[in-house]
Amino acid sequence: MSIIQSKTVAHQVDEILLERIRDGSYAAGSRMPSESELSEELGVSRATVRTALAKLAATGLIIRKQGDGTYVNAHVREASVHTGNLWDLVQLIEGNGYNSSIRSLSIERRVATEREALALALEPGDELLSMHRLFLADGQPVILANNVIPFNLLRTPMESIDGELHIREIFHRYCHQKITFAITDIRSTVMDEQAKEFLGGAAGRAILQLQVSFYGKNNLPLALGMNFFDDSILRLSLVQAWN
Repeated sequence: MSIIQSKTVAHQVDEILLERIRDGSYAAGSRMPSESELSEELGVSRATVRTALAKLAATGLIIRKQGDGTYVNAHVREASVHTGNLWDLVQLIEGNGYNSSIRSLSIERRVATEREALALALEPGDELLSMHRLFLADGQPVILANNVIPFNLLRTPMESIDGELHIREIFHRYCHQKITFAITDIRSTVMDEQAKEFLGGAAGRAILQLQVSFYGKNNLPLALGMNFFDDSILRLSLVQAWN
């Protein structure tokens, strides 16, 4: 396959590999060609291929197994057709028996960090819409949510954004996009000064961190969320269906 010169080589490789996952050329759960095989086929360096694969791994679309190879994540493909897998913070609060509300803390435009660019399949220097929001249960702060969205997804002026809307409505109204699935990584962390300021309690106490990657149609990365969850007030329950 030849590479054209209208876009950067790295960007074209990103698009080629992503499209092959989207259209099923690389089937769910299948082993992908090696870095050297892709390098030879596409006529690019192994470093370029390695970077593209790192971006896909950061979004959860592929899994890299040491000494075994790279595989398309079968669970991502399955999740894409089940919107019920989306972690909904509003439903989480209301499911605990509280009335939910959202307070917008800040909405700003800034350059993506290296980690954010990898997770959202962006180029270095691309800009993000950064939203900091506070979720409340019966008026009590329980979740500090920080979300970043590729700025080029916006279809309306940034100043028009209502940060108190549900994330699904924000994408529908301001980006003309629909969230189809999300991948959530849950881990325990300690409360930092920012979380302490808005959630209260002692800095350094244990708290849950929920990192959420949101996707749209054709596995398009839409947003990255970092949420700090006060599990001393809310219970986090996971329901699984066993076949």
